[in-house]
Amino acid sequence: MDDTSFRQTIDRVLAAASAWLPPPVWSAGILLCAVLVALLLHRLSLRAFNRFLTTDKPRTFLRTFVGATAGPSRLAFVVFALGLALPSTSFATETTDRISHVLLVAFTVLVGWSAIRAFEIAATLYLQRFRTDVDDNLLARKHVTQIRILKRAVDTLVVIITLGAALMSFDSVRQYGVSLFASAGAASLVVGLAARPLLTNLIAGLQIAITQPIRLEDAVIVEGEWGWVEEITSTYVVIRLWDWRRLIVPLAYFLDKPFQNWTRETGSLIGSVFVYVDHTVPVEAVRQELSAIAAASALWDRRVVSLQVSDVRETVIELRALVSARNAPQTWDLRCEVREKLVGFLQQHYPHALPQRRLSIDDAGAARDGREPASPFAAPPAPARPVQSTERR
Repeated sequence: MDDTSFRQTIDRVLAAASAWLPPPVWSAGILLCAVLVALLLHRLSLRAFNRFLTTDKPRTFLRTFVGATAGPSRLAFVVFALGLALPSTSFATETTDRISHVLLVAFTVLVGWSAIRAFEIAATLYLQRFRTDVDDNLLARKHVTQIRILKRAVDTLVVIITLGAALMSFDSVRQYGVSLFASAGAASLVVGLAARPLLTNLIAGLQIAITQPIRLEDAVIVEGEWGWVEEITSTYVVIRLWDWRRLIVPLAYFLDKPFQNWTRETGSLIGSVFVYVDHTVPVEAVRQELSAIAAASALWDRRVVSLQVSDVRETVIELRALVSARNAPQTWDLRCEVREKLVGFLQQHYPHALPQRRLSIDDAGAARDGREPASPFAAPPAPARPVQSTERR
């Protein structure tokens, strides 16, 4: 049997089936068959593509891309198959127009969905070269912050454009939009005032992504609270405080008000420990002990260790110990370790060097006898004259 006779046989079978079945049922069957064929072709094409790819690194990325876009590609197969099969149906003109309009909306959603997935995959592949689980992760946190903020902005923009394009395909919505633009004087002011906080935070998010006053996992002090930047969304920032609380701050806050960023230039930090001791403390011995404590600690980064007398007061002197660590959490733990061990060293070897209160013996006797203690600025009393004896020998 040649191709011509085969086609004629198929046409006769289809004509007989169309004459036996009602036109709506026959048309729905054609569309259903088109959907099934599209799904089958999509699955076969994915299998063939995966078999073609090998396990080397570039094609592994390509396989990830194809697997992540399976949903949009499946929708594309179905839309194109229905579009090709629609002229073969016998629906009414109004029904055909509605189906065509649904396919147009589906194609618009497909384009927006594909754009979002493509940018998400590109961002994921780009961030795979950076690691945030290392000590010196400043560059990685910089790129992760930029990509995440830009991704949210792009997703929001694509969703707005996709919804706008899909709604504008309806005649009633298009006419409403034209009339709204024609009389958009007061309405634009109302909408602008209502959307001002949202737009302010969106613009602030773009500014933060470009200038980067904060990054993910930065150690910051905001509103007197110390913590880490846990998440940066489109409108707010989540600060993870040291006691596991969460401080929610608007994005515009970091552009309008001052705050402290401890890891702006580098992840390493210098921590300070203040110890108050007596004036008799041997400073050099404490300095050597600090060096030994830092050298024995796994938290010290071998960069900064020093001890200085930072202040002298009436009763105590202030010792300031400086030690450095790789990041903010290790700096905090190292400060606590140094403080604890220095106090223990003084208690064990120099207990007299701990803060003391001195009391004069004369003042203690006066207090015991009920007399007024002598002022330290009063003149000393005159020496008593010897008494002359009148007894004759």
